[in-house]
Amino acid sequence: MNNYDYHHLNHVKEQLKSKKTLWTTFFLTIFFTVVEIVGGIISHSLALLSDSAHMLSDVIALGLSITAIYLATKNPNKKYTYGYLRFEIIASFLNGLALIIISIGICIEGIKRIINPTVIDLRIMLIVSSIGLLINIILTYILIRSMKVENNLNVKSALWHFIGDLLNSIGVIISAILIYFTNYTIIDPIISMIISVVIIIGGIRITRESYQILMESVPNNFDLDLIRQDIKLIEGVEDVHEMHLWSITTEHYCITAHVFLRKDCQSFLTVSSINHLLKEKYGLVHATIQVEHPSINEHGQYGKEFLEHNKYLSPIK
Repeated sequence: MNNYDYHHLNHVKEQLKSKKTLWTTFFLTIFFTVVEIVGGIISHSLALLSDSAHMLSDVIALGLSITAIYLATKNPNKKYTYGYLRFEIIASFLNGLALIIISIGICIEGIKRIINPTVIDLRIMLIVSSIGLLINIILTYILIRSMKVENNLNVKSALWHFIGDLLNSIGVIISAILIYFTNYTIIDPIISMIISVVIIIGGIRITRESYQILMESVPNNFDLDLIRQDIKLIEGVEDVHEMHLWSITTEHYCITAHVFLRKDCQSFLTVSSINHLLKEKYGLVHATIQVEHPSINEHGQYGKEFLEHNKYLSPIK
């Protein structure tokens, strides 16, 4: 026997589609980030520079996401008994925060540009933004396809980054056209600020979803009270308490519960029935059910009331 615990469930996550998608977007993003930085500096366009800053955050975010993908394939060990699956959520949380912080920075810079307008080279601005639009359409399409195959919060956060980039590219093009016909350079920072608000909304969504998982809250697609009622309907179960349901990472759930069983039931079969219910009806395969009796396991007034009112739970002598 080796020194590691036996795990009847696989605490690793193979995500071949997500891995390929993230590497593709990573290299394309690096390429266009350089193009936008150079174009933004030459043209003096805030819209381009703000998008290049956002693209630079995409490079960092994608690097985190790729790291999370590889860590998720590592097996559990004595210290990390769930493996490294949670790093996916940490990376997503950081990505969401990056979206919010960068967007706020763009808004601040936009206000400065409104106060002190800058002359813009529209030709370079339009050329670079058109290239960006094409690349962002391709990247957004690739990420959407990947999401349909594998539900991954990292890919979702990357998708929000590139939806923001796509909107920014469209905004820069519209900005260049409007400035050309109106000569109002103030349009450039205004459009950048509007797009930043959209990006902030996406960042807040990703951050909130990641935060809920990190706080081990009950996933939104489960009703804990309904699960409790279903378990109580199983023959031999008199009470269900101390229930916890949380996510380790996307679509990797765990549930624990304590149950009072009738003294005349076959406890092993009852627990097996509970596990079967959780797996077949709710897709919860990582379940830990603890069998208890209020005359042995301390439950205070809660346990005393069950002993007084339930003949099937008479004290064990």
